[in-house]
Amino acid sequence: MLGRRHYRIKVLQALYAYFQGGESRLEVAEKNLLLSIEKIYELYFLQLSFLLEVIHFYGFRMEEAKNKFYPTEEEINPSKKLLENGLILQLQHNKDLAERIAGYKISWTEEQGMIRKVQMKLKTSKDLAEYLSSKKKTYEEDREFVARIFRKFIAKSSDFQYFCEERNLFWYDDFEIAAVFILKTIKLIPDSFSEKDLLMSLFVKDMEDDPKEDRKFIRELFTKTILYSDEYTALIEPRTRNWEIDRIALTDIILIKMALTELIHFPQIPVKVSMNEYIELSKQFSSVKSKQFINGILDKLVSDLSDDKRIAKTGRGLMT
Repeated sequence: MLGRRHYRIKVLQALYAYFQGGESRLEVAEKNLLLSIEKIYELYFLQLSFLLEVIHFYGFRMEEAKNKFYPTEEEINPSKKLLENGLILQLQHNKDLAERIAGYKISWTEEQGMIRKVQMKLKTSKDLAEYLSSKKKTYEEDREFVARIFRKFIAKSSDFQYFCEERNLFWYDDFEIAAVFILKTIKLIPDSFSEKDLLMSLFVKDMEDDPKEDRKFIRELFTKTILYSDEYTALIEPRTRNWEIDRIALTDIILIKMALTELIHFPQIPVKVSMNEYIELSKQFSSVKSKQFINGILDKLVSDLSDDKRIAKTGRGLMT
């Protein structure tokens, strides 16, 4: 379900830690990298569980309001449209999701204040008022509403994000990735999704994807960037004569070395794809000038490597 760009980001972060003097044993560093990716899956289920807990608390408060001394007519006969939302019901009754939540020992017993705060924002929102007043009652409307409230009230909750980051060190940079993963899940769940169906794997985007290939990509990109680092430095230095290589930002150097790994050691990935991916990553993780710098260096290196016949792509169109 995660895309190759997400994997590249996790490899970049792991390489940065490695070259900054983190875990020096390659096999341990690789294991930690894979663990950090697997932890995104746990965060994914934590966020899904939180969404369902907010909805559960919404229903609990709805029933509680009926027992007030002087309930309003709206409190006596509230709209149950949210509680009967088709996608929410699918998630609530799905056995795979329930088993995952239990397996990760996710509990919200001690976090009722945070649940109450998010529930109140949802309850008093314009989004909920419009949804409850709508006469559509379609699965697509239900799906769109769940995606909207997840984006606005779960993914953007600073309290919930802080809770996740405090719970696990791996999650400091992964909160948004897991949220994107959930929004993709919401978009792809069919109206025929049953309690016995499985939620999609972290490593599988569709039925043709191979989890083993994704893990292989992650491992090889990480380890080969390290193993060939000195060789890549020798390739980069002649093309940075106006720059002292030890003064170039470490992130920029790592991005260039990762790109070289893909160009030389991943024959199935087109040159243009690798070039574009690392230029895009430079926008996110490097300085304003990094895009132009990395683009220029990679252009020169691709030319050098092509002349030396060190780029061997298999398949039509992969050299462009």
